Amino acid sequence: MLEDDRIWHVRDLVKEHVSSPSLRHIRDPAAILSISRRILKSIDRGSGIWKKWEGEREVLIKLAAGCWIPTDCLRDYLNLFPGPKLTSTDVAQRIQAIEEEPYTSFPKDGHREGCLAIFNEEKELGTELSATIRRIANFVSVEEERLRTEREQAYKQARVREQDAAEARLVAGADCKWTQLRGAPHFYCRTNGRTYRLSPTVDKKWELSRVDRPSPDDRGEYIGRYSGRGNATKVVAEMAFHAEHRR
Repeated sequence: MLEDDRIWHVRDLVKEHVSSPSLRHIRDPAAILSISRRILKSIDRGSGIWKKWEGEREVLIKLAAGCWIPTDCLRDYLNLFPGPKLTSTDVAQRIQAIEEEPYTSFPKDGHREGCLAIFNEEKELGTELSATIRRIANFVSVEEERLRTEREQAYKQARVREQDAAEARLVAGADCKWTQLRGAPHFYCRTNGRTYRLSPTVDKKWELSRVDRPSPDDRGEYIGRYSGRGNATKVVAEMAFHAEHRR
């Protein structure tokens, strides 16, 4: 038997009732009637406007969403469970409604071929559809995690390439935005051919200096102390085009 979400609602209500420190309250007829009404209301809530979907049907259709199970095969299997007769439209539209719910994603086209391959393989073996759906759902979960990992790695690699390009522009003497050299706490930028350095302080401020080259050994000329990089950037944008008289 597939797990029914309503069981957990009933369990929580019963647990709440018997957790009362008063044995008299637990046995009180009025309290028993009250908890009975709450349980019945929880069960009757069902699937709202979807009157054909209760119990194991609802559990299975939610598991099948995103698994690319052929609609007619899913319809025939679901009609084996108690409830009004389902049509292909019933099944297709219920799946679409589930996929449109918050925190639920639409089936990925990239998973379709793999899902159908598993479906056909298990169908040939005579596997019960509920077991097939669970296997496909696991396959989709693994694929999603694999794709997430690949996206994360691609993003990290892109960030490394961006960092390499930014450092190359800085070292080559080209104008560039704030760039942090690897292994150094300082940030450098170059505007109008002038190089500036931002150094973090122990009290989480920033000290701005005009330097000749991106090196911590270049003490440069101290400009000021700022609470954020944005403030320092505004100062640089103004100073970089002013005439300067450096010692």
